[in-house]
Amino acid sequence: MQIESLKVFCDVAETGSFTKAALVNNVTQSAVSQQISALERIFKSLLIERSKKKIRLTPEGQVLYEYSKQMMQTFESLHSKFQDLKDIISGTIRIATIYSIGLHDLPPYVKRFLKNYPTVNIHVEYRRANQVYEDVLGSVVDIGLVAYPTRDSKLEIIPLRKEPLVVICHPQHPFARHKTVKLKTLADQKIIGFEPDIPTRKALDKILKEHGVEVRHIMEFDNVETVKRAVEIDAGISIVPEGTVRQEIAKQTLAALPIEDGDFFRPTAALYKKSKVLSPAIKQFLSHLKEAN
Repeated sequence: MQIESLKVFCDVAETGSFTKAALVNNVTQSAVSQQISALERIFKSLLIERSKKKIRLTPEGQVLYEYSKQMMQTFESLHSKFQDLKDIISGTIRIATIYSIGLHDLPPYVKRFLKNYPTVNIHVEYRRANQVYEDVLGSVVDIGLVAYPTRDSKLEIIPLRKEPLVVICHPQHPFARHKTVKLKTLADQKIIGFEPDIPTRKALDKILKEHGVEVRHIMEFDNVETVKRAVEIDAGISIVPEGTVRQEIAKQTLAALPIEDGDFFRPTAALYKKSKVLSPAIKQFLSHLKEAN
């Protein structure tokens, strides 16, 4: 029995998926099944109950998971300690991020980090906000990047930037002639918004409700890139983080206006599982993100 097999078992238990465990360990799903079967032969016990909808640990599997997790954390701590002693910053950092942060905020940080630590490999997955939390809690990734972070007792949350929110419109839209926009004027407009379960949409709905403004959403999308494309063809207007439209403003395909009613920001954060042993590379990357904000 090798420690790699115990890690695979832990990953299956935490992700609830043979497919995700295979992805995390860069092996095939068949290889994952074979390693689990091998463990079951060694311990002469059924460890995982399989069904089409989900998997569930047996009582024996739960015991093995608890002890294996302790062993994995000790092994990871040992490996991390050796890297510290040798002053080695290397390995892979797995990141799950929402589209807007991954496409607009993250690239310059990654570029600077890799310039200083070229032996580190950074793998980025673009996900919906709820999936970012699932991937971090399931140990599919090391770090998650989200907006409007939700507190969780199992997660460590590191506040990052606060991005100003602006109203965007087509350059020929009547709003483009003004320097600012009042929220009440949005009531008469066609609004291009985020889908209702997106954290930014929830925050915007709360802002509008607090100011007594009811708006009409004619289109709803799950990412800022599609929202921008709809506004560029003059299908309506929207409210987005300022940093996500810098290129369009420079190219004059969109106009952006501050909101007159107050200063409204979208907070962003990095998060990781509290029980996770952070490698020197992950520690340095988190430090890099914090110092850059």
